[in-house]
Amino acid sequence: MPCCKKDCRRNAAAGLKEFCAVFGIFGDSEAARKTYLGLYSLQHRGQESSGIAASDGCTIALRKGMGLVSAVFSDREVFSKLQGNSAIGHNRYSTTGLSGIGNAQPILIRFKGGKIAAAHNGNIVNAGELRKKMENEGSIFQTTSDSEIVLHLIARSREEKIEEMIADSLGQVEGAYSFVFLTPDTLIAARDPRGFRPLCLGKTETGTVVASESCALDIINAEYLRDVAPGEVLSVGSSGISSIHLPEVRPRSFCMFEYIYFSRPDSIVFEEKVDKIRRQLGRTLAKEAPCDADLVIAVPDSANTAALGYAGSSGIRFEIGLIRNHYVGRTFIEPHQHERDLDVKIKFNTVSGVLKGKRVVVVEDSIVRGTTLRQLIHLIREAGAAEVHVRVSSPPIVSPCFYGIDISKSSELIAASHSIEEIRKFLGADSLAYLSVEGMLDTVKDGNDFCRACFTGNYPTATPRNFNKEHFGE
Repeated sequence: MPCCKKDCRRNAAAGLKEFCAVFGIFGDSEAARKTYLGLYSLQHRGQESSGIAASDGCTIALRKGMGLVSAVFSDREVFSKLQGNSAIGHNRYSTTGLSGIGNAQPILIRFKGGKIAAAHNGNIVNAGELRKKMENEGSIFQTTSDSEIVLHLIARSREEKIEEMIADSLGQVEGAYSFVFLTPDTLIAARDPRGFRPLCLGKTETGTVVASESCALDIINAEYLRDVAPGEVLSVGSSGISSIHLPEVRPRSFCMFEYIYFSRPDSIVFEEKVDKIRRQLGRTLAKEAPCDADLVIAVPDSANTAALGYAGSSGIRFEIGLIRNHYVGRTFIEPHQHERDLDVKIKFNTVSGVLKGKRVVVVEDSIVRGTTLRQLIHLIREAGAAEVHVRVSSPPIVSPCFYGIDISKSSELIAASHSIEEIRKFLGADSLAYLSVEGMLDTVKDGNDFCRACFTGNYPTATPRNFNKEHFGE
């Protein structure tokens, strides 16, 4: 029904894809090794490529490659070439630009100010416009990443200090970004004025750390201090920490999906504990969409905490009904239906002794295409469940995202063109309910500070100029 064959070919277990992860450290003799550990803890944010750039105070060395952090840095001898007391790192999942080593980050260039490396999490909305303009003026690009555009703008800046050059360049871009830059003697972190993407600041005994999530601080025993503020360009050097600020923008546009899905539950993001917000999403969902059932289970792993919140508020017993295989990569099987079913079975299995004869509430964090959830419901019924009721701890996703989530077409979103009842029938569930937008925003301190474009279609910035209904499948 809702999912066309072309869309299904992308991934049998289609769902939201992570953004990217950035990490930076200054003033630590084991900067590269601690960057490696930080990236390891941020692996959930990107699995396509990984890289580290390190400085010894005179020059910058770079190592990057395709694959997981453990694969790219499997040869421990590589750290002997990444010397120095400062480093930045990056894990990538492509939302803009092709997947390949050419687009792996950090990106290292030499310009009039010397060497600079950059790593980026987010999406530049006006990247296409800026790239075309610069190409017409003679610029040559080596990647299709929007991160390289910012490096070109830095190289063109007439400001004198590197912090001011970066601020000047970022003042020309629109969209979502958390950047870390590394020069031979300075670490610079920058966050967009709306604060779409998270970026936090911490400290070790001797050094200063910035990271996409606080879990990357925990692994190196760094202390969480605060978030890098929206619009802040924070510079760390031998003389200490200083900041300059881009023009303030209100309201903020923090990405709600950091709480719903992307961030680790043990992280602090947007100055709140992810676990706390995720549990509250589940509690609110239970109040808005109660169900007469015997047990609550989660679609692991990202829905686990919301399911605990749902169970606690509803008084229905929480159980482990689905087991996820964490040691499965891409299966590279052909996109025939029976093989797509096998793909899901490779990733998930049911606990039949828990499910048999029971009325089951299945808590999921979000529904994109619905193809994987449909197959999971089929597996749950095969395990003997008497009833299957689906509860989703986010509102229906109805619009594309331009700020870092891999949702580029409305045709990929089942809720963009189908009613909740139609989705329920497609899934094969006995009932289906989503969390309301109002209920979602009530779980955070100030709902006005959060972007809800993918749920409402109301964007906080202008959409890209090449946006058109045909391209986005409307």
